[in-house]
Amino acid sequence: MIEILKTQDNGTLKELTLNDAESGSWFNLISPTFEEIQKVSIILDLEEDFIRNSLDADELSRIEFEDGNLLIITNVPILDDEKNFDTLPLGLIFTHEGVITVCSKENKILSSFNSDTSKFFDTRKKTNFMLNILFRTAKFYLRYLKIINKQTEELEDSLRKTTSNKALFKLIEAQKSLVYFTTALKDNRVVLEKILKSVNSQNMQGLLKFDEDDVDMLEDVIIETRQAEEMVEMHRNILENMMDGFASIINNNVNQVMKFLAAITIILSIPTMLGSFWGMNVELPFAGNSHGFAYVIALSTLCAVGAAVFFGKKGLL
Repeated sequence: MIEILKTQDNGTLKELTLNDAESGSWFNLISPTFEEIQKVSIILDLEEDFIRNSLDADELSRIEFEDGNLLIITNVPILDDEKNFDTLPLGLIFTHEGVITVCSKENKILSSFNSDTSKFFDTRKKTNFMLNILFRTAKFYLRYLKIINKQTEELEDSLRKTTSNKALFKLIEAQKSLVYFTTALKDNRVVLEKILKSVNSQNMQGLLKFDEDDVDMLEDVIIETRQAEEMVEMHRNILENMMDGFASIINNNVNQVMKFLAAITIILSIPTMLGSFWGMNVELPFAGNSHGFAYVIALSTLCAVGAAVFFGKKGLL
């Protein structure tokens, strides 16, 4: 899918076609086809691989200059259809003509830049537009982290009442999401710091011009990203300790159940044992007594109750 948008003088967004694309336009490519990549590369005089790099799910965050064009790959958080969190490469390509964003899946970060929010960004101001996307990325990491924390608290309550592994598996999924977040945020921060160091470089100045406000905003993005990184790392450590603790609790609950079943088995075996003794074909007490059966039942019951009291005092029942 290709969407071409450009900010107008009145602050609104105008949608354009490939043939009508103007300087200052934003080319938003979401899971583009081979033909769409070809068309964009011809119109903007770009190498096709320069666009395809961002579609590799394993691509790391980085910054690259090639033939007077700039590629910034950053990892953004996503929430998939199964309500699991992951990260995905997002490519930001800057040419003299405009900005290109490339991603293999639709995500809420890019979709938040629309006609309803057009007054907060300007596609013609490439530097500020880039910083808005990067700042929004850091914010979404924090937003998704709050959702993960809420899910974790709900799982914590359920794990207190059950020996099932289902909740534990969900905690493992949450932990995996935090690992993805931690890795992505570290790489993103490195890229942001490289951009900050390259602000005054000749390559950067040819495509992105940073004024004092832009530099301040870039520093804010770095601070926000570092904060998100630290918070994710902290919650990841908490989750790891919590998982170890609940794994021990589950094992302890299972042990308690096994102890209870073992005690019940012993208690029920006492009447069976006594009944087996009096079933032998030998001379036994009460053999000639008309109330012998009642005596044996009473003795079995008394022994079973005594065993139950003993196990109860030991905390096994």
